[in-house]
Amino acid sequence: MSVSIRVTDVRKSYGDVRAVDGVSFEVNSGEFFGILGPNGAGKTTTLEIVEGLRQSDTGGVELLGESPWPRNPKLLPRIGVQLQGTAFFERLTAREQLHTFGSLYGVGPKRADEMLELVGLTEKAGTRVEKLSGGQAQRLSIACALVHDPELVFLDEPTAALDPQARRNLWDLLRAINETGRTVVLTTHYMDEAELLCDRVAIMDHGKILKIDTPAALVRGLDAPTRISVDSGNLSAADVTRVADGVAEVADDGAILTFTTRDPSTVLTALAEARVLNGLQVRGATLEDVFLELTGREYRA
Repeated sequence: MSVSIRVTDVRKSYGDVRAVDGVSFEVNSGEFFGILGPNGAGKTTTLEIVEGLRQSDTGGVELLGESPWPRNPKLLPRIGVQLQGTAFFERLTAREQLHTFGSLYGVGPKRADEMLELVGLTEKAGTRVEKLSGGQAQRLSIACALVHDPELVFLDEPTAALDPQARRNLWDLLRAINETGRTVVLTTHYMDEAELLCDRVAIMDHGKILKIDTPAALVRGLDAPTRISVDSGNLSAADVTRVADGVAEVADDGAILTFTTRDPSTVLTALAEARVLNGLQVRGATLEDVFLELTGREYRA
């Protein structure tokens, strides 16, 4: 399998702050690769160095077999970049925006109109960008990044601040982009998004990559208990340990009784024999649990 991105021991500091501190990873061609991390982890700085928008202090980056820095004109037609905040041209419609972006790459109006259809904005083609909803504007920014048919696409938190429906619609679009054979690199704060979309993820904090693997492998590697919930009232918190051996913690909020265990099969059998399975929910570890285990639970603004 060929490699689209190779990053080797990249470092970037601003004064005493080490924004990127010895980052190394590879992204295979056709892969959907995610970079996860809390605020200030170094995700965006890393991505900007890989894209050729920022120079690293030390280390090397190879992008589609080329060095992205100094700014490499050979790479510009081959990559598409959607930044956290896209600045559109003022007072232009969605179609005019795409035609303008396309013209910068020598792409004709027909291709731009096809991109409007791909991102589901054909009905909004004549709408000025300031009148688009947040989700529609994000779709347009992705269309602008794809209008020249790049091999490699960078998406920096594309679903930030979107409502759940807009996020899920955008997920369908991102999956479709990847299924055409494009390599996609995504940064996101949403663990469910990364778990659903990414082939592999890198979890970053304090400028370092802590772990890289598939979401499933990262979850399997976490020694976390299973959470089991049933309707409250059928069984009291005090009764749980009597009915089911192996229960570690019990919580009752008045509506749902939740407990954790490392022996879910034994506990579920005991609950079934006691006929207290109403409202049963079983939740194993998720990528969010892995993320919190590696980066901590402290809130960062």
